[in-house]
Amino acid sequence: MLPSLAARTVNFIPGSMISLPLTSNLKFKIMDIRTPGIHHLALRTTNYERSKRFYVNTLGFKQILEKPGLCIFQAGNTPIAILGPDKSTSDGDRFDPYRTGLDHLALGCESREDLEKVSQALAHNGIENTGIKHDEVLDKDYIAFKDPDRISWEYYMV
Repeated sequence: MLPSLAARTVNFIPGSMISLPLTSNLKFKIMDIRTPGIHHLALRTTNYERSKRFYVNTLGFKQILEKPGLCIFQAGNTPIAILGPDKSTSDGDRFDPYRTGLDHLALGCESREDLEKVSQALAHNGIENTGIKHDEVLDKDYIAFKDPDRISWEYYMV
């Protein structure tokens, strides 16, 4: 039996924390989800072919699978799927990092040289980006950019 909670933080996944609400007589069981990380990500796009060209041809990710309306490329150890619009996708829909859900995706970068190369390549290809910035909170350099649907990405020093 769990004790009564009053503003308690509980280990949920090793290395992360969740805050539980102030509720008396709350009965719950914390799941012990063990995972080596994200298995895959799937991105819904407004134009499948345009997005496939962007990720595979422009950014140079290795395509590992293609089926009608589905392209999966490899980003490090993580497969990322590109899907075309669904029949319920609104016309003119665009990614918005301020809506509930995904804010951005960040890829790890292992060298300043790679960060500078990506910065130059993004600029050369006319891809909207921030240039190299410094995150004061985490004390790391990164570059942020947008895909054709304005999905926000970062290439972030590890």
